[in-house]
Amino acid sequence: MALSLFSLAAVAGAGMLWGRGSAAEVESVAVARTTIESSVTALGVLQPRHYVDVGAQVSGQILKLRAQPGDIVAKGQLLVEIDPSVQQATVDAGRASLAGQRAQLADQQAQHRLAQQQQARQRQMAADGATREEDVQSAEATLASAAARVRNLEAQIAQTQATLKADEARLGYTRIYAPMAGTIVSVEAREGQTLNAAYQTPNVLRIADLSSMTVWSEVSEADVRRIKAGMPVYFTTLGESRRQWQGKVRQLLPAPPLPENKSGNSDSGARQSAASSKVVVYTALFDVDNADGELMPQMTAKVSFVEYAEKDVLAVPLAALVPMAGSADRFTARVLRADGKAERRELRIGVRNRLAAQVLEGVQAGERIVVGKAAKE
Repeated sequence: MALSLFSLAAVAGAGMLWGRGSAAEVESVAVARTTIESSVTALGVLQPRHYVDVGAQVSGQILKLRAQPGDIVAKGQLLVEIDPSVQQATVDAGRASLAGQRAQLADQQAQHRLAQQQQARQRQMAADGATREEDVQSAEATLASAAARVRNLEAQIAQTQATLKADEARLGYTRIYAPMAGTIVSVEAREGQTLNAAYQTPNVLRIADLSSMTVWSEVSEADVRRIKAGMPVYFTTLGESRRQWQGKVRQLLPAPPLPENKSGNSDSGARQSAASSKVVVYTALFDVDNADGELMPQMTAKVSFVEYAEKDVLAVPLAALVPMAGSADRFTARVLRADGKAERRELRIGVRNRLAAQVLEGVQAGERIVVGKAAKE
């Protein structure tokens, strides 16, 4: 869930931003140069940018599973073998049926040629007045009937060929090949398991390209309008908090994710969901290179979307400042003199976040600012 706050980044950019004064003196910090950043923070989950779920298109028992999680596979590599007995029998039956129909077609074509010869002979005899008209008509009808039987068998053969082609494709589906190169990140089936593809495609495994990852980050509705495509973003992981990965916002999804325990799209259901939900979050996506393989799927990312960042500027703690009436950028602060006594001084402030403010006028680097309760005296 995203948090609506401003964070101070790169505090250790020049050692410590502020050092503590002596315990016997008033509490103070030194003015130093650092980076002041305004950002929206959120939590996210890492997922491969490119992946594919490999499923079975035919039913049957898994005879051989040739991949395990973590295996690196090439495109076209054989991954799964499903028992082909049923599909092979169907193909064999189709091929036998096709052979029988082709034999019938050859017979009918011979009958058609004979009918053509008889019809030609009857016409010649009719021209010579040596046959009856009924015999000519009978020969013509026999020829037409033979031609119709040939066309019917040709249509049956075309249908059988189409069915056989589909059956051969289903036979081919008993051997599942990798549709892309990548890493096996999950396997959802086991050798000996029976798959049923009658109603839906059962997933067997997932292949992912881990060289590029996408962070799916959840931004609260209070902050979502501050997120823009192309804005810089960085994140750390729970296991490597000192390393930052950089990126830019690729996309802000227009609708929040649907709750897992709700279904349907009725108006009443939508109203009930909106009324019962405490927090609405939106999903922001950005990509990051993972050439070194340090990032893994499902890792948690602590994300910062950077609205602006002023680098190498003089900064003081915001808690040390007292606002001046009638001015948005004028504050006062207690500054320690060389003799150890504090004097109240007017400062002009630039950008700020919830922790610190940029000082444009009023103090120099190295001077000490009173903090704590004494800052307000």
